[in-house]
Amino acid sequence: MSGSDNGGSQKTVVVAICGASGTVYGLRLLKALLERDVRVFLIVSSAGKQVLSHENGYNGEPFIEFLTANGCDINERSNLTVLDEHDFFTPPASGSFRHDGMVIAPCTMGTLAAIAGGMGNNLIHRGADVCLKEQRKLILVPRETPLNTIHMENMLRASKAGATILPASPSFYTRPASLNDLVDTVIARILDHLGIAHDLMKPWGSF
Repeated sequence: MSGSDNGGSQKTVVVAICGASGTVYGLRLLKALLERDVRVFLIVSSAGKQVLSHENGYNGEPFIEFLTANGCDINERSNLTVLDEHDFFTPPASGSFRHDGMVIAPCTMGTLAAIAGGMGNNLIHRGADVCLKEQRKLILVPRETPLNTIHMENMLRASKAGATILPASPSFYTRPASLNDLVDTVIARILDHLGIAHDLMKPWGSF
């Protein structure tokens, strides 16, 4: 059942991309959502844009153009709204805005610390805080190694507050044939937790 505020069955998902290596996870998630009937609110931090530029060739063009150029076949019923990380006068900043979940992929250790500490320095932090206080789905996709004690304690604290910690740990039992296949094993788990049907990865036992 959808928790969206549009009165229909269309899912609404908030996606954030932070400045950790592994921005491909955020991009592949956007592609998977927008190729389905999903309404997406996207927040990219300034550091996230720098990493997108370095790792994925993003040059500051509109995200729809960037995604289309990178092979995203956008569903005619989906919708992408790009938000500024410093704009608090947007739907995800308010608890009255109902949606089906927020995913931060990748999630930096700084963002994790802010969420675990209840900080609201930008729209990403605030959106996550709203998810926790309203008991909505919040999925954090950390991509860091090794982890120090502070990192692990922050993950535990966020988990106790209601967040799902879903590390960017690809699966190999599917015998992925490409980098995209490997990334999709993580995206498949994210979609599972959002309750969105997909065919990105066969479940265990179906091989």
